[in-house]
Amino acid sequence: MRTRGRGAPDADAPWNEIVPGLWMGGHYYRDAGGERAPAIVTDEFDVVISLYRREGHGPAGHVEHHCADMPDALLSSDQLETVCQLAETAVGALRRGLRVLVRCQSGYNRSGLVVAQGLMGMGYSADDAVYIIRYRRSKWALNNQVFVDYLTTGLDVARLLAGLDALSQDDPG
Repeated sequence: MRTRGRGAPDADAPWNEIVPGLWMGGHYYRDAGGERAPAIVTDEFDVVISLYRREGHGPAGHVEHHCADMPDALLSSDQLETVCQLAETAVGALRRGLRVLVRCQSGYNRSGLVVAQGLMGMGYSADDAVYIIRYRRSKWALNNQVFVDYLTTGLDVARLLAGLDALSQDDPG
């Protein structure tokens, strides 16, 4: 059982449906025997959004695949913009009736941030988005408090603040 990082174990499933058509997952999960197993996507989804990449984890070549490597840590203004764009991509695909998977390494934080932002774009409050993700995926989902703070502050505001912080670091005095 994986307990690195913030002490979160691997999820009990490779992916979970958060709202109809929108799934959240990782690259690894704990199988029925309690062993760590790879979550390999083939063609179960029409659109896959990956915030972490691992060779051999799919999806199939004909599946629409969006990739953006980002850390499970403080994000730059550009990375927060990417989160917003990927959330819009997910919601747009859902509105077209497509099945969407958003995934990261464990399927808790980076994917949770994109899914929550997408839910907020669909009318959910930040608190409701976090609650439903934790209820449907795992109580360990969105255990990165910075990501929850981004959501409750609003990603537009967080993006501006991250941009100001970057400017102040570039200015020697």
